[in-house]
Amino acid sequence: MRFGMFDQMERTSVSPGQMYRDRLRFLEVADEAGFWCYFKSEHHFTPLDMAPSVSTWLSAVLARTADLRVGSLVYLLPFHHPLRLLEEITTLDHLSDGRLEVGIGRGISPSEHQLWGLDPDQARARSEETLTVLLTALTRDSLTFRGDFWSFDDVPIEQRPLQRPYPPLWYPGNVKLAARRGFHTITGGTTTRLAAAVEQFTELVDAHRAGHNRVNPGATPSIGASVRVILAEDENIVRERGRIAWKHFDANITKLWRRFGISKLPMSPSADGDYDKALATNIAFAGTPAMMTAFVAERAQLGIDPLVLGFEWGDLDATEVRRSMDLFIEHVMPATANL
Repeated sequence: MRFGMFDQMERTSVSPGQMYRDRLRFLEVADEAGFWCYFKSEHHFTPLDMAPSVSTWLSAVLARTADLRVGSLVYLLPFHHPLRLLEEITTLDHLSDGRLEVGIGRGISPSEHQLWGLDPDQARARSEETLTVLLTALTRDSLTFRGDFWSFDDVPIEQRPLQRPYPPLWYPGNVKLAARRGFHTITGGTTTRLAAAVEQFTELVDAHRAGHNRVNPGATPSIGASVRVILAEDENIVRERGRIAWKHFDANITKLWRRFGISKLPMSPSADGDYDKALATNIAFAGTPAMMTAFVAERAQLGIDPLVLGFEWGDLDATEVRRSMDLFIEHVMPATANL
């Protein structure tokens, strides 16, 4: 099983500059330890994300790592000009010597769209059109396109990605859509939920395999799972520390929703602030390295790959994050090396 890392760069008590320096040191350690990929989310106008320019941040990560793949999870397509995004993706792909992964989506926060000056009701249509333009431009020498949001007439495309036809594509959170398109995906939840998701994903991938050759030639779509993690030798202590950190995570992720009077979204990454529910449904994990080893093995048996871990969340400080990472590297990775 491959191990990835997921980061939203939540605001903490330290300055953004110190946060960036700490993260880069963590990622150097992760690179040396053999982690497969680091994924960065994109959010705006919220303490959930203190590095909202994904491409800028990933370029810094690439400069400090040698083998670690990097990727967006996700680029919020309605927020991007498709040709500017093409330039960023192709630049990063060459800068990384082909270590780039590209996750795309439309975003789950209507308030972020509104503050950006976008109509949330147009998010799906705008996202689909931007994706069409992007994938077309990545494979052509020139672009002519007429749509509802974008129009281009014989635009020369001088930059092409290193990975052909383009870097691996990810669409998290929607197993059906990802499978039908031939994209990789990330989901989460209990073993029962994951087993059902893997079965559904596999069936749909097989059913739509012929069409995938037009979108992701040569790729075999994979389904991974994500979980926010805190590790320590004492289960009780780490669970209680996680409870405090979860309150901060929930406050960060819901700040804009509360400002705009949104009480509930269809998908709540914080389990509506219920930490016990988050643990029970495997949105979060708090425990010992031995417990984590069993958790990983259980998911490997389901066919989950990669497992994407969030070590930095809530108000966890650099020392606590590094402790969890070190325990995972020292105990869990060797114990699960043959899965």
